[in-house]
Amino acid sequence: MKNTKVLCVAASSLLVAMVLVGGTHSTQAQQASAKAAESAAAKPESLGFSSERLERLHAQMQQQVDQKQLAGVVTLLARHGKVAELRAYGKKDLASGAPMTTDTIFRAFSMTKVVTGVAMMILYEQGKWNPQDPISKYIPEFAHLKVFKGVDANGKMLVEDPIHPPTMRELMTHTAGFSYGLFGEGPVDKAYQAQGVMSSKNLQEMINRLAGIPLLYQPGTKWVYSVSMDVQGYIVEKLSGQSLPDFMHDHIFAPLKMRDSGFYVPKEKWNRFATLYGEDSTGALQATSPTPSLGLGDYKSQPTMPSGGGGMVSTAQDYSRFAQMLLNGGELDAVRILSPATVQLMSSNHLPPSLMTGEFFIGPERIRPGMGWGYDCAVFTDPATADEIVGKGTYFWIGAADTWFWIDPTNDIVFVGMTQHLIGPNQPNVEQISRPAVYQALVKPKM
Repeated sequence: MKNTKVLCVAASSLLVAMVLVGGTHSTQAQQASAKAAESAAAKPESLGFSSERLERLHAQMQQQVDQKQLAGVVTLLARHGKVAELRAYGKKDLASGAPMTTDTIFRAFSMTKVVTGVAMMILYEQGKWNPQDPISKYIPEFAHLKVFKGVDANGKMLVEDPIHPPTMRELMTHTAGFSYGLFGEGPVDKAYQAQGVMSSKNLQEMINRLAGIPLLYQPGTKWVYSVSMDVQGYIVEKLSGQSLPDFMHDHIFAPLKMRDSGFYVPKEKWNRFATLYGEDSTGALQATSPTPSLGLGDYKSQPTMPSGGGGMVSTAQDYSRFAQMLLNGGELDAVRILSPATVQLMSSNHLPPSLMTGEFFIGPERIRPGMGWGYDCAVFTDPATADEIVGKGTYFWIGAADTWFWIDPTNDIVFVGMTQHLIGPNQPNVEQISRPAVYQALVKPKM
């Protein structure tokens, strides 16, 4: 396929390594790419996939680039712990023409949430919190939270007491009553904006500002995408005594050899950082940066307010190692991060049927019959009911720049996709495009 850098799993290991390190100048990155190449020696057929049918996935990804919906894409497909293929499409930077490479570093945005969930579950295993505990046990500032009830004749917010104090379980499932202040226009969301919750200088300031804003709804009665994972980031810091980036580095990134993951991109790796694109008035791709309201910096240094909801950077290979650890029941390469029981708890649905009605959604994802929410990740409890082709129990999430992943324990599959197109009217739903293309190529699911 023209203009597509391909990691050909049938090629010699030398050729694979050369493709992987293309465009890389740091010794560390070269070593990481070479190691990834060694693990990608399996042919798709040896893992139950048809190489011929996988060309449909490649054609669809390339089409998004050719039609200028995306500047570039990296996809990684793995099964049974082996990489079936790793491919790069398009450009890392349109202005310079720098090609996309398989070791390109991307803004993970909300794919950070699942990593924060794992950080929380590490602390759960250490006995430092319980799902039934009130959040205020760990954040006393939340002891007197009120709930939005409406507005009076003058437009002033009316509040009431919560039916029960919001719990840690509700914090982990977007049902505690918090909002984001980014997607709604009601009084509570406007208060988030006015207080600059997501642009706080640090997590303590964020907590202090949240403590003065009413909950959007009574805890447990709705599912609303929210700052809950940023609040979890604060809890990680408080319970561990480390900053969120340091905790994730010491307990997740370093043990899993996720060498290119963190909350900023070191200077020596900047040439591998994908340019972020938004849309101009015509819908065409235009280089951009996250708005200040997201609370994200320039990624050139460690942020003073690390976002557990969206602040990470990573590569497809790094994130696939994280995902494979979860698929393996909490362990990778003889390094255990969580127990199988903890992974099962995290990846199980925790929403009642009354919330899985299709009423609640964020972007292209809708909580509906057959699709619920675990701890910091979405989960398909009944794929057929949800009109999905994945295996039962598949859990997943997406990021604001069109990054996506899923973990399918039924078929033993990990898929990671990384792009750089920030949310906009013309952002393609590559997650939905990729799923049928992957599973139609799985011709031997019992293998």
